[in-house]
Amino acid sequence: MNNKDTVFKNVGNLKVAKELFDFINNEVIPGTEIDKNRFWDSFDKSAHSLSEVNKELLKKREKIQSSLDKWHREHRDKKFDKIKYKEFLKSINYIVNENENFQISTKNVDEEISLIAGPQLVVPVDNARYALNAANARWGSLYDALYGTDAIEKNNSTSSNLDAKRAQKVRNYTREFLDKALKINDLSWKEIKEFKIEKERIVFLKDDKTFYLSDEKKFIGISGDRSKPSSLLFKNNGLHIEIKIDKESQIGKADSIGIQDVILESAVSTIVDNEDSVAAVDAEDKVRCYRNWLLIMKGTLETKVKKNGKEFLRKLNKDKIFYDLNGKKIILHGRSLLLNRNVGHLMTTPAIILKDGKFMPEGILDAFISVMCAIHDFKNKLNSRTGSVYIVKPKMHGPDEVKFTNEIFNNVEKILGLPAFTIKVGIMDEERRTTINLKECIRQVKERIVFINTGFLDRTGDEIHTSFESGPMIFKGDMKKSKWLNTYEDWNVDIGLSCGFTGKAQIGKGMWAMPDKMKDMLSQKISHPKSGANCAWVPSPTAATLHSTHYHLVNVFEIQKNLKSRKRADLNNILEIPKHDRPNWSKEDIDKELNNNIQSILGYVVRWIDQGIGCSKVPDINNVGLMEDRATLRISSQHISNWIHHNICSKEEVLEKIKKMAVIVDKQNEKDANYKKMSENFDQSIAFKAACDLIFEGRVQPAGYTEPLLHKRRIEKKITL
Repeated sequence: MNNKDTVFKNVGNLKVAKELFDFINNEVIPGTEIDKNRFWDSFDKSAHSLSEVNKELLKKREKIQSSLDKWHREHRDKKFDKIKYKEFLKSINYIVNENENFQISTKNVDEEISLIAGPQLVVPVDNARYALNAANARWGSLYDALYGTDAIEKNNSTSSNLDAKRAQKVRNYTREFLDKALKINDLSWKEIKEFKIEKERIVFLKDDKTFYLSDEKKFIGISGDRSKPSSLLFKNNGLHIEIKIDKESQIGKADSIGIQDVILESAVSTIVDNEDSVAAVDAEDKVRCYRNWLLIMKGTLETKVKKNGKEFLRKLNKDKIFYDLNGKKIILHGRSLLLNRNVGHLMTTPAIILKDGKFMPEGILDAFISVMCAIHDFKNKLNSRTGSVYIVKPKMHGPDEVKFTNEIFNNVEKILGLPAFTIKVGIMDEERRTTINLKECIRQVKERIVFINTGFLDRTGDEIHTSFESGPMIFKGDMKKSKWLNTYEDWNVDIGLSCGFTGKAQIGKGMWAMPDKMKDMLSQKISHPKSGANCAWVPSPTAATLHSTHYHLVNVFEIQKNLKSRKRADLNNILEIPKHDRPNWSKEDIDKELNNNIQSILGYVVRWIDQGIGCSKVPDINNVGLMEDRATLRISSQHISNWIHHNICSKEEVLEKIKKMAVIVDKQNEKDANYKKMSENFDQSIAFKAACDLIFEGRVQPAGYTEPLLHKRRIEKKITL
């Protein structure tokens, strides 16, 4: 379906939406050495040939899922035999043979990926302000992050003025952090009365006694005058710490040595997202996403921001400049290294129509345009200093699909005249068939891989759908404690280390989904670097700053070194199906689970359909704000659909609950002036219908994905706007 107003341009055997055609010709190509006519001719041929391969791979998915469904139906009432199950998976090529060991050989990788462990932001590319905030989140104020969140228990004060007691708590917390990250022999940072720079070291003083850093190499530079520096620069576990000094400032006056702030290197890398966190359903939407990415690559993206009643222009940060103690300039990157997440192989886009009248696979279009835009960065190197383009590829099912991604990138490089392996790839390990065959997936892109990440949310959705016919799934909350999930997390690390990721590529972990619960994040998310992960996802720049403290306390590369010798995680555990053979759940517990899932679905979908918001902070039943995107939607909708299919609840019961929860969601959003109530007329609410579609048609959706239904309903809504 296309917007009735869409105008198309005939380009060879393609019909290209004029808005997209003009954008490519007039904004993307100028400033590159790409010949327009040659590009469109080559793109036309490549789009058609690649689309045919894409189509066959999707047919393979359907065939495998059909075989899985049949096997589970036939064995549903029998005792689960894991040996026979494993043999069956091999017989349908769901599990492929694992070949000899190998090491990845990726070259020209930026240090943010290869050598630095730290937080990774994920941000929707369709929002310029968010994209800028994320790109600029390379550095963050620890003082602000602590003061403005629940990381430190809040006082009862409601004053907008500085809370002196809270500020002191922030100072105390920070000094305790510095005691661990920048240890001083026989002295706490709380006790320092004075400091001075002597030759090539920093000296701390208390009661006429001198003290030194336990590791003096951590002090690397200053800004300002040596006798009265405005900043002190340290480096710990590959990450920088800037301590700002200003004894005249409001904050500095209250500090024994005049510390005004502590700035941490935070979001070392950021995924600029074209996929799960955006609602891009047509040419208009795609161009908006591509344009923001283009302007970031050109270094010219800017947007007006209103804050505290004032309007100002937000731009990309410049690099930070310091000097070592010999006067040599130190230039530190001012921005996060950006990776671009394209869409997977499933979805097509009405922005381009092929010669057979079918829509073009969206992931193929994303690859060409994302890389074309990134060519502009090759000149100024504001993003990649090595001349690489980083593409994160989600929702791939097994080695054949990863091989196809490599084929796409080979085509892009050839047509755009780029050296082989300019494009680097990140594999989202979020589909069961990819997890089980991860080593062979990596082998297909061993010359360009820079990233594997456990996307546990999508992975849970796929776990449910893959084994849909086996029986009713356990409660959603119990999934997090299940054997398969914990083993899957370890498996991802083990495979990555065995393939030589250390010093070359990232091993990543998933998102912290509660942006207002920073205290909980600080206590829990340190488990990610402790597990050997170079990076882990966070939902905001503030969360990135707080999470960065974990990487100062944990040396990830030392952890990886120790983990290399452990026994690989057990594949048999990953094959444990999270179903309940004899559910005896109470009606109260079932109702609670259904209401929670339904509320999550409605709260997310209503903004997606009505407002085109791809990622939202959605209040749950207890009014706790949760980051919701299509991955969380996939879990909730598949879970309810599975329960209906196995008679844990009826369709009629669920529909009644959807209507009741819609009233609650409407109430939660009543302060949003752009919000349209679902409960005023269920029959007329396209968002409500979309939520019902996701639940009642969930069983037959490819891999349980939500995109086909969401896109259909969003286009329907856009026509009415």
